[in-house]
Amino acid sequence: MKNQKSAVALHSKPLKQRMLDNWQLYAMLLIPIVLTIIYKYLPMYGIQIAFRDYKASRGMFGSEWVGLKWFARFFSAPTCVRMLKNTILLSFYSLLWSFPIPIILALMLNQVRFQRFKRTTQTVLYAPHFISTMVICGMIRIFLSPSGGLINLLLGSSVDFLTESSAFRTIYIASGIWQDAGWGIIVYMATLSNIDTSLYEAAKVDGASLFQRILHIDIPELRSIMVLNLIMSAGGLMNVGFEKVWLLQTDLNKATSDVIAVYVYQQGIENAKYSYSTAVGLFNTAVNIILLIAVNKLASKISEDTSFV
Repeated sequence: MKNQKSAVALHSKPLKQRMLDNWQLYAMLLIPIVLTIIYKYLPMYGIQIAFRDYKASRGMFGSEWVGLKWFARFFSAPTCVRMLKNTILLSFYSLLWSFPIPIILALMLNQVRFQRFKRTTQTVLYAPHFISTMVICGMIRIFLSPSGGLINLLLGSSVDFLTESSAFRTIYIASGIWQDAGWGIIVYMATLSNIDTSLYEAAKVDGASLFQRILHIDIPELRSIMVLNLIMSAGGLMNVGFEKVWLLQTDLNKATSDVIAVYVYQQGIENAKYSYSTAVGLFNTAVNIILLIAVNKLASKISEDTSFV
């Protein structure tokens, strides 16, 4: 009751007085705000390149304004539909398979009572996250090599999987799960460690099985963080990892590996088509924002306190 009264009294003060009373906190908050404005918002000034025929020699305002010309060119490109399809499918399948794996691993590890084995398992699961993407792709190429590769040795075959379009999405998603699933369980493990042990004891007394304890205690406690992670994952739904696709792409698997991120790199860096690549990247970002808002609206219906947009 006293805490409620003090909270009401605090909010009854004018904003200026509250800022003066807590100026140290506002001063600390000022640093990330300034950095965000400098590195996130000011660069948005360059978005207008997508609507100009940008020439470096003429500068931003010296370049001709062409409106939606570059967007129209992208939509009329022969590979536009293929790139959109590959980007959406690769992102969707990655989210579909990689999102539940850390949750399942966290629930399994939470049941382990032998602490040394638990710590060792966590370390083994975390380790791939600290390996660079280039090294990961090199390892994948070695594992999938048609001559002496681990997978071919186990299968007794000599298939070059990286030249198979049908295998690219599986390779990309499986390697992503192996690299990031262990790191993703950290937040879930921290949440599970804060659950009151008396809940488990009461459930055991009532005769609840292990599965019932997980279903009625662990999962409800994880629900909010699960929805938050889903929203954050949806925020990067269209941002397929450029480095991995670029390093694993071959001429024979482009039917499923040709994505927007690689196309933007090729047009902007290799071909120096700055306006065109900016337009394609801007379109990709716009679609990403729409998907993020849609997922957040869906999440807000699931839980009233998990809407962050």
